[in-house]
Amino acid sequence: MSGFAATLAENAQHINETLDRLLPIDDRPESRLIEAMRYSTLSGGKRVRPFLVMTSARLFNVAESCALRAASAVEMVHCYSLIHDDLPAMDDDDLRRGRPTCHVEFGEATAILAGDALLTRAFEVLSEEPTHSDPKVRCELVAALAAAIGVEGMVGGQMLDLLAEHHDLTIPAITRLQRLKTGMLIGYSCEAGAILGKAPEPARNALRAYAHDLGLAFQIVDDLLDAEGDEKDVGKKTHKDAAAGKATFVSLLGLDRARAQADMLAVQAAEHLELFEEKAQPLKDLARFVVNRRA
Repeated sequence: MSGFAATLAENAQHINETLDRLLPIDDRPESRLIEAMRYSTLSGGKRVRPFLVMTSARLFNVAESCALRAASAVEMVHCYSLIHDDLPAMDDDDLRRGRPTCHVEFGEATAILAGDALLTRAFEVLSEEPTHSDPKVRCELVAALAAAIGVEGMVGGQMLDLLAEHHDLTIPAITRLQRLKTGMLIGYSCEAGAILGKAPEPARNALRAYAHDLGLAFQIVDDLLDAEGDEKDVGKKTHKDAAAGKATFVSLLGLDRARAQADMLAVQAAEHLELFEEKAQPLKDLARFVVNRRA
């Protein structure tokens, strides 16, 4: 395992341990819901978004215990979105992270509830005092997350993605779609560390710019993996976009131009971090990891 891959894996382990504590098993009648929540959150994954929270928090010397809670809340939101995206009414996927999707394993009704419960638990975690001693910071964390994942963010982007199957989209339209669907939560993941650290505006702007380019690069690579990846490696069905006739960065740019665009965005993302000097190296390494990933 390469140096950065080991760093990412170590971070994922810390997130898994925190999620395990925040989603405890019990023997109440509704425990099947907890089981479904844990199934979808503790089933692997690179934990890229929590890594962004943890690494941005370190730029401002935030206590690790606080950052872990915020990072775990972000992962709960991400996993909620995956559960709902996989439903038959949405993307209708039966494989996620190499395992049956939540609705295949637990049924559609329980999967919907598990997603709902993860979303609400995330806000509960952010609002609790152990996340930060300053209530204003906790309120800002909650408000910023709500903005990032609502109609003007992730959920709105998912609506545009559903509509994309029936419309011919241009590159600007696809860029906006993916900025909402994928980029806004990535942006929040970077900004959460700055919020926890009460960072000045120039630092926040640098992280926002980095996240914007990283989010687009991430989605372009997702499109590339769907177009040319292997289902066993990727952990979910591939070639779905072409089968659905959906316009993507790959379908409009072609494989080579899309790959070159992702590489350019990774370089550009790293350049936004110069004011942090060597402390930002893990974020720069992540940008390169994102464009080189195979899953």
